[in-house]
Amino acid sequence: MKIGVLGIAGLLLGLALLVVGYSSVFTVSQTEQVLVVRLGEPVRVVTEPGLHFKAPFVDSVISIDNRILDLEQASQEVIASDQKRLVVDAFARYRIKDALRFYQSVGTVQAANIQLTTLLNASLRRVLGEVTFIQVVRDERELLMGRIRDQLDREAAGYGISVVDVRIRRADLPEQNSQAIYQRMQTERQREAAEFRAQGGQKAQEIRAKADREVTVIIADANSAAEQIRGQGDGERNRLFAAAYNQAPAFFAFYRSMTAYQNGLKGSDTRFLLKPDSDFFRFFGNIGGKPSASAPKP
Repeated sequence: MKIGVLGIAGLLLGLALLVVGYSSVFTVSQTEQVLVVRLGEPVRVVTEPGLHFKAPFVDSVISIDNRILDLEQASQEVIASDQKRLVVDAFARYRIKDALRFYQSVGTVQAANIQLTTLLNASLRRVLGEVTFIQVVRDERELLMGRIRDQLDREAAGYGISVVDVRIRRADLPEQNSQAIYQRMQTERQREAAEFRAQGGQKAQEIRAKADREVTVIIADANSAAEQIRGQGDGERNRLFAAAYNQAPAFFAFYRSMTAYQNGLKGSDTRFLLKPDSDFFRFFGNIGGKPSASAPKP
C-alpha cells in the first residue's frame, strides 16, 4: 500500500516537473524575435534563434516577425504643385527593429500597417505636393521615392519600425482628365509640326531661289563666254578667208561659187528665176568666171 502511494506521488511529482520544465523553455526561430513579458511588463527581447529559458508560470513570450514586411496602399489622388491631379499607387517595405517599442506603441502587425498607411499617405501628399507633374512622372521619380522613404522612416522610428523602401508603382492622371490632356498634347504637337513644316518650306524656298539665281548667273556667264569664243572663231575664220583670198583670189572666188551652188541648188524642188547672164552663173559660161561678151545692140 505504501509502495502504491509512493508511486502515485512520484508520478505526480514527475508530471509537475515536466510541466514546470515545459513552461520554463521556449524556442526562437530565425524569422522572428521574442519579447518576454512578466506579469504584463516587458522584461527582455530575445533575437538569437534557438532554445531559451524563462520563469515558469510568470513569464510569457510574444513572437514578433523579424522579416521584411510589405505594406500595400490603395490608390489615392494627390495634387502636384502645378495643380495637376495624380492617381498614385505606392507600396512600402519595413522591418521591426525595436520589438519593445513596437509592442508598447502599436502591439501588432495589423495595427502597425494601419498606422504606417496613414503616415505613408501624409508623406506622399507632402513630397509630391512640392513638385510638378513632370517631375513625378519622368524627371525626379527616383529622388522623390527616396525623400518619401526618409520621411516615413523618421516618423515610423517612434514605433520601433525601420522603413526599408518606398516605391511608386503608378503615377498617372485621373481617367476623366487623361483624354483632355492627350487631346491638348496632340494639338500642341500638331502645331509644332505645322510650324516646323512652315520653317522647312521657307528654307526650301530660300535654297531654291538661291539655286535659281546661281543657275541664271552660270548660264549668263556661259553665254557670255560662248559669245566671246564664237566671236573669236568668226574673227579667225574671216582672217583665214582673207588670207586665202589674198593668196589665190580666182580659186577662192571659184570655191565660194561652188559652195553657193551646193547650198542653193540642194533638193529636188529648188527653182531659180535668173537671167542666163546673171553673175551667179558666171562659172557656167566661163571657167574663169569672167562675164561673157554681151550681144551687139541692133
